[in-house]
This record gives sequence, structure tokens and C-alpha cells, in this order.
Amino acid sequence: MKQTMISQIDASYVGKQVELRWWIEHVRGSGKIIFVELRDGSGYMQCVVEQKMVDEQQFEQLKACGIESSLLLRGEISKHPKKEEYELQTKEVEVITVSKDYPLGQKEHGVEFLFDHRHLHLRTKRQVAIQRVRDTIIHATYDWMRDNGFTKIDAPIFTPTSCEDTTELYEVEHTNGKSMYLSQSWQLYIEAAVPGHGRVYDFGPCFRAEKTKTRRHLNELWMMDAEMPFMDYKDNMEVQEQLVFFILQEVLRINRADLETIGRDITKLEKIELPFPRKTHAEIVTELQAMGSDIEAGHDLGGDDEEMLMNKYEQPLFITHYPKDVKAFYMPEDPEHPGTVKCSDLLAPEWYGEVIGGSERESDYETLKKKILEEGFDLEDWSFYLDIRKYGGVKTSGFGFGLERLVRWICGVHHIRECIPFPRYHNRITP
Repeated sequence: MKQTMISQIDASYVGKQVELRWWIEHVRGSGKIIFVELRDGSGYMQCVVEQKMVDEQQFEQLKACGIESSLLLRGEISKHPKKEEYELQTKEVEVITVSKDYPLGQKEHGVEFLFDHRHLHLRTKRQVAIQRVRDTIIHATYDWMRDNGFTKIDAPIFTPTSCEDTTELYEVEHTNGKSMYLSQSWQLYIEAAVPGHGRVYDFGPCFRAEKTKTRRHLNELWMMDAEMPFMDYKDNMEVQEQLVFFILQEVLRINRADLETIGRDITKLEKIELPFPRKTHAEIVTELQAMGSDIEAGHDLGGDDEEMLMNKYEQPLFITHYPKDVKAFYMPEDPEHPGTVKCSDLLAPEWYGEVIGGSERESDYETLKKKILEEGFDLEDWSFYLDIRKYGGVKTSGFGFGLERLVRWICGVHHIRECIPFPRYHNRITP
């Protein structure tokens, strides 16, 4: 008999014989009947096993199985008597693996214990739901990019220098003895592909050597970076909001049951609409000061500021024109707003904070060269980046989103470490 996936089963399967495989999520019962909740990765289904309907030896073997035992069950699909669900009336049981004393039993565990056992923790319903939402976000990103004329360009993970003014990089030694670094962003390299391909993007792991345990930061994370020619920072924001809105609609379409499993208030996601509001950094500083923040003009927003601000908003918010001193050297100054750069950060509502950073890119060769020298960088390391301007340079804009930050917001998760299968953060490199 061909294996049937739980997600395939609907009203048309009632009365049909099927074969289900995989793991026990929950088991209960005594005497002559056992109820098994089976998980196969696509969904969950209750399987009713009556002693009179199966072989006696099979029934005794099943009684010895604990959660996470693996089974093969054959039987007939029936409608659940009380719920809009289906269940299996089991006629044959094959025990593949007996599991006993499972470390993550039906009780509460501390956070560090769960992450010490992350390889098992990933099996829980909540974690399965979060990772399924993550999968939808990834696929929705690829779909939207392809449908909107973007080409995926894979940038190197090893780089000779930082792409931003930071020393929080992982340094490794090349086989030639020279130092190199794990990339913190794909941006500079995919910019090189713009003249050949037009709209481009990359999607992969990045690394930040921050000694932090905040609920917003990881040492290993996944980023999507995109670059577009002949677009200014205003055009850039329109692309960002269209992409984010599409991703959100796909999650609501595909993962509604997963969001309910997580306990997400879906109504807050359903309220999101286009266009997203825009405010300048100066306006936000004034707003935050009125709310009690001690932020000063010319300073960057801290995590507490973002959370305080976004508790007030029901829609994602673009903040534009940050002071040039708090942003990367490749962002051009806006002559209409001296001292600020043509950039934007997108903050998610409900206190989740920044999920996207974007800006125009400095297109003038001499200006960019001067900024590189002012940063104290070696021009030789940046010759490729300057050549992009030297040979056919045009106005470009780009942005990058943190995958785990989008997952955290959309799922309504408190800590970002739940939003990646195997989190790496300060003091955590296992399992």
C-alpha cells in the first residue's frame, strides 16, 4: 500500500484504506483502546487502535511505545465524531522503533535545557509551526523576486574586509596565511552584478561576532539583500513594502493553522495594508522624547526606542533620513536634508522593531573614494567596489531583510533564537 501524507487527507478519503508512517506525538488510553496522535511532518492525525481490530501481539507492542516512537499504521479513514477532522480506524500496527523516557516529555522545561536539546525541541508543535512559517517566507521571497525581474547572485561568504564600520567580524585564516572574514552582508558584491543583470538579490547566512544575548540578535543569521539600478530611496521603499506585504499574505494563506498553534493574534496581521507610513528620523526623535525616551537629536535609535515606538503603531513604519554619522559610508547625503542620508529602516509594529534596512548607494566615484579613505580602509581592498562606479556607475538603491526578524514579527515570537533551527548566540554553539 502506498504511503499517504496526513496533509493529503480530506473528505474524499473517508472510507478509504491508507497507510500512515512516522512518529507518536501523543499517546493515551488503557484497557482495550489506545488513541495515538501521529505526526508525519505534513500534519497531525488521531489514530484509534482497538484491541479487537488488530493482532494481539501488535496491540501489546503498541502499549509499550512512548512518545516519539515510530510506527507504520494501516486502516480506514473516518470523520471525527465531534470535530472537523479525520482519524484513522487502525487495522494493522507495525512498530518501527520503541522510544521510552523521552527527555522532552509532557512537562515544562527551562529555556537553556530546551536549547541544549534543540535537536529534539524542533519536533514540538510550536517549533514545527515556526519553522513552517519560516519556510513560507523563504519561498515567498524567491517567488516575488522572480516575478519582479530579480536575478539571484551568490556572493562570497569569505571577504577581505568589513562592508560596514564594524569590528564585530569572525576572522579566519586563508590557506595562504592571510586573514579574511565571514561575511556580514552580501550587499557590496551583488552591487557588482547590477550592470550585468539589473535587479539582483542574494539570500544566505551572514555572521556577526556580537557578544550579545538580546532577544533581537544572533551570531549566525540569514539575510536577503537586493540591489536595483536607476532607483532612489523612495522607489526603494515601494519595493520593500510590496515584498513584505506579499510575504505576509502568503503566510496568512498557507500558515493560518500554524499561526494559531503558535498563539499568534492573526487579526493584527490582517490589519496590515499598503502603503506603509513614512516619517523622518528627526520627527521620530521628537515623538520618542514626548513619550519619555532620553534619545537625543543626531543619535541612533536603540532597541528600547524601537520597541517603545512600535507599541504605538499598527502598521510597519519607514523611518527615513538618519544622521549620516550613524549610518554606513556608502549612503549618500541628502542635500535637501543636510547632515542626513538617503536611507530608510522598516520597523515592524507591536514592539518588534527593525526588520529591513535600505538606502540609495553613493554613485559618485570621487566621493566614494574619499569616504573609504576617511573610514581608514585600504583602497586596494575596495578597488572592485570603486570600479563599479568608475565603469558605468549609475544611481542604485538596495535593502536587506533579516529572515529571523521577519519570522519573529509574523509569528509573534518573543525571542529570535526560536526563529532559526539551530541558533548561534553568545555562549551557544551547540548542538
